[in-house]
Amino acid sequence: MKWYTYSINQVMEKLAVDANGLNEAHRQERLTTYGQNNLTETLQLPLWKKIGKHFVDLLMIILIVAGILKGMTGDYVEMGIIFAVVIINGLIGYLQERKAEESLNGLKQMMGQETTILVKGLKQTIDNQQLVPGDVVFLQSGDIVPADLMLMEVHDLAIEESVLTGESLPVEKEVSILADNTPLGDRLNMAFSGTLVQSGTGLGIVVETGDRTEIGQINQALQTVEKQETPLIKKMNQLNHQIFKGLIFLVVFLLFFTTLRFGMDVKTLTSAVIALIVAVVPEGLPAVLTMILSMGVNEMAKEQAIVKSMPAVETLGAMTVICSDKTGTLTKNQMSVVEVITAKGAMTIDELASSDEAILTIMANCQELRLDATQSIDALSGNPTELALLTYAEQVDTSFLPIEQKIPFSSDYKYMATTHMVAGNKEIMYIKGAPEVLLAKAQLTAIQRDYWLAQAATLAQKGQRVLGLAKKNMVLGTELTHDEVVDIELIGLAGIIDPPKASAIQAVKEAREAGISVKMITGDHRDTAQAIGREIGLAHTSQALEGKDIEAMDDAALREIVSKIDVYARTTPEHKLRIVKALQANGEIVGMTGDGVNDAPALKKADIGIAMGIKGSEVSKQAADMVLADDNFATITKAVKEGRRIFDNLKKTINFFLPTALAQGLIVIVALLTNHPLPLTPVQILWVNMVTTITLSYALGFEPAHEEVMKRQPRNPAESILSKYALFRIIYVSLLITIPSYLIAMNIQDIAVQQTVLLQSIVLSQAVYMINCRELLDFSLTRKVLTNKALWISLGALAIVQGTVLFVPFAQQLVGTARLSGAQHLLVIAIAAMVFILVEVEKSVTKKMMDKKEEVVA
Repeated sequence: MKWYTYSINQVMEKLAVDANGLNEAHRQERLTTYGQNNLTETLQLPLWKKIGKHFVDLLMIILIVAGILKGMTGDYVEMGIIFAVVIINGLIGYLQERKAEESLNGLKQMMGQETTILVKGLKQTIDNQQLVPGDVVFLQSGDIVPADLMLMEVHDLAIEESVLTGESLPVEKEVSILADNTPLGDRLNMAFSGTLVQSGTGLGIVVETGDRTEIGQINQALQTVEKQETPLIKKMNQLNHQIFKGLIFLVVFLLFFTTLRFGMDVKTLTSAVIALIVAVVPEGLPAVLTMILSMGVNEMAKEQAIVKSMPAVETLGAMTVICSDKTGTLTKNQMSVVEVITAKGAMTIDELASSDEAILTIMANCQELRLDATQSIDALSGNPTELALLTYAEQVDTSFLPIEQKIPFSSDYKYMATTHMVAGNKEIMYIKGAPEVLLAKAQLTAIQRDYWLAQAATLAQKGQRVLGLAKKNMVLGTELTHDEVVDIELIGLAGIIDPPKASAIQAVKEAREAGISVKMITGDHRDTAQAIGREIGLAHTSQALEGKDIEAMDDAALREIVSKIDVYARTTPEHKLRIVKALQANGEIVGMTGDGVNDAPALKKADIGIAMGIKGSEVSKQAADMVLADDNFATITKAVKEGRRIFDNLKKTINFFLPTALAQGLIVIVALLTNHPLPLTPVQILWVNMVTTITLSYALGFEPAHEEVMKRQPRNPAESILSKYALFRIIYVSLLITIPSYLIAMNIQDIAVQQTVLLQSIVLSQAVYMINCRELLDFSLTRKVLTNKALWISLGALAIVQGTVLFVPFAQQLVGTARLSGAQHLLVIAIAAMVFILVEVEKSVTKKMMDKKEEVVA
């Protein structure tokens, strides 16, 4: 209900209450009707479901079926190994991706604990949960507003609402009637649940409680917003389906072919099919990808980016749009004096210090925060405008003058005045306030008035809050009243704004160079938002959309314009959510940054939600996927670089895994197609699987980022992780690894030696192919090969493990290998060298072809 459009008398009539509050009987009736002033919780998934979902992946189901079949055929050791792989992978997935849904708890903490109300004219302190519509609530400095209130009485009441609106300045409240569709940040006659009373006192009637409050509606949005599936998860699901379809095709084809052609018995065929499944399914891939993502989480933590769910690491590298809150994210969340205008024009702090202007003295003394000269400015808290003036004046040696008399600032008359004793036993009045008010009280010529009005308008167009500063000599002993604030001398104007961070300006530049669009979504005013947008270097700042403009558009119209607008002002949580959805509907991968409660629904809906760690609300941190520990927007670009490096390394790892897995499967396929016994035993196939997974698979995750990683455009989100080229490479590399090894091994009479040559050849070929995969298309043996210590450790570990099964008798018996002659070792090395050379030649040819294709397109 739009309570802000009613008078206080109309509100009392609708709620059947008077200024003395409800009686206890009516309160209890309403508590039964409306319920407690709480936020609704949603049921959490039971633990077994949270764990179980990690075992329903297609590849995991295939392995589970293979394990069951192994058990049915009596091969319990192999069944145990397969089930062990499934359980380990599933548990790793659960432990690494577990993310507590604590947003509701964060919202509860913002609701406060107790409040003072009127019960038939008598003050009474009650628990916030017991508040009902119609209660009359007292507000004073330091209170957290316990529910949504219609204000009926205010005394210099200022409420800090940045958690809801994103505005950095406290809002000075008033008793009034407002127009329909007044933006949330301009509803001056309302006090909202969860906001902080910064100064003054007030009295208000509870109009909404629990889920019906503004913060309650945010809670409802959080409950209903479905978390986006990350691009990596989508791509891995696609990959799993592709592997599953390919495997089913092979199994069905081989079942029919071998049965019809050779009449193979069921037990032999079943054993061969299980061996094929174990060989082809890259069961180690989930664990390796988890490890690579986990390393990315650790690297980002060193850069002050705390990632809460591992797939979000890769999503950072896929981002095409960053939607950023302004206050505290792109700006310092600290009001600062950025321009000072005197009668002589704009002046710097050094020019002001060396002049005879009194403007710095007025800034330092017409205030209420600093009570004596010993107080440090850094230790003060309170009105951001006064802090900005004090901080600016402190840059030079400005004398502190005790206040003799004072007229506090009020929104009714829009100025503040103080008197001070100065040298010569004289009294002087210092005034600060709205320029138009001070101009009306100053003695000025028409030319002077036009000058000051023009200067004030110029500052306002830059998005600055403009403050006039004036003085007047007083007759000693005169009482300070409003009547004395006349014939004043206007000294200057101060332009105050929450300025952008220098690091944010650089980060926006880097993001745009990386092909990432940056959009600013704020609850602040249009002029301020556009001014900050221009200063930080956004691409499109000539036009800005306000919340009311968004409300006037349907979803299709918003989708049409959202890519052309980079500045959004006076927005509510619903507006931010619609903007994110519109961008996603256009195929964008959206990152959303923010620090307020108002950002939480959009943070949750975005592909990657990024909260501020220092000044961010608890709710925003819990709704986000990543928290910036240093509140530095520039950390995002570092995280994007890391995300792109990780995706590159994931592609390298997948390009390594799949050809080697298919190569192992080809051993079984060739044997079935030629009606020969399996050239390797199931134990040996499992050994190849395990030794390469344990030793080789992780090394590519440590590869450093490519030099041009932040110069290229974001990858196409719709692009499959398996391109046509990747499929070609999987097939030809698997044939290259398998066929020469198989043909040479089959010419050896001794079965144990034959199997050992084949096993060693496949393992060594996979090792050199891992080196090929260091660069997808460039030559792999670059100087950077020396920087990846993990690569050399993995090759050393492979040499030790593989050497054990070749030369240690116990291991030979366990795996079924035999000693090889020197000539046989050289033959195996020659096969591996051939694989390495041919792959490097193919990469070079492919790269030239792709470059020529790009030139033709360009």
